Amino acid sequence: MATPNALAINYAALPEAELVAYAQHGDREAFRQIMRQGNQRLFRVARGVLNDDSEAEDAVQEAYTLAFAKLDGFRGESSLLTWMTRIVLNESYGRLRRRRATVGIEQIDIAQNSDGRVLAFPSRYGTEDPAADATRAQMRELIEHAVEALPEPFRVVFVMREIEECSIEETASALDIRPETVKTRLHRARRLLRSALHDTLASALSEAFPFLGPRCDRMTETVLARLWAGTPID
Repeated sequence: MATPNALAINYAALPEAELVAYAQHGDREAFRQIMRQGNQRLFRVARGVLNDDSEAEDAVQEAYTLAFAKLDGFRGESSLLTWMTRIVLNESYGRLRRRRATVGIEQIDIAQNSDGRVLAFPSRYGTEDPAADATRAQMRELIEHAVEALPEPFRVVFVMREIEECSIEETASALDIRPETVKTRLHRARRLLRSALHDTLASALSEAFPFLGPRCDRMTETVLARLWAGTPID
């Protein structure tokens, strides 16, 4: 379903409550806007848990499908993004349990010395710069490898607090842990990263994990196709 005047609506400027209301009535463009606003964080969080690009994409897409199926039950007690973050975390941890994978602290050195590809974590949609400075690119690669190598409990807290800039309270709520635990895990993650990167983390964080525009578009269109499978598009 699309609203009759969908072309006249600036979905990006809508307050969250109105955007949710449109989505609850089946407005396709409202769903699209919700995903564009959420893709950055949700992919990062899923990737922080699963340590795999493809599986993180799958987890986010599945979480969107689950979230939209029960969107009528969203009451606005938290922000929509916080609500969806919990769903993504549940989906990601479920996949992690099924795969029964663990990440050891000793893997930091292995990751730093490997020739593996740079992780495609998101930053800001549409801000890729192919002519990025070589030194910054190298530093970003070191950061990505070091974050990837963190044990999962530290890694996901680090991603949410330092990269997504979630509050302590929001991080604790999403992960169902105490705020004090968030602080402890973040401190431990920072210490591990400082050791691995020789105190170069802070100066390069802002450009780490560039968000790939095509990934955002692909994730959004895949979910929309699933939601509207077999339904004529207006």
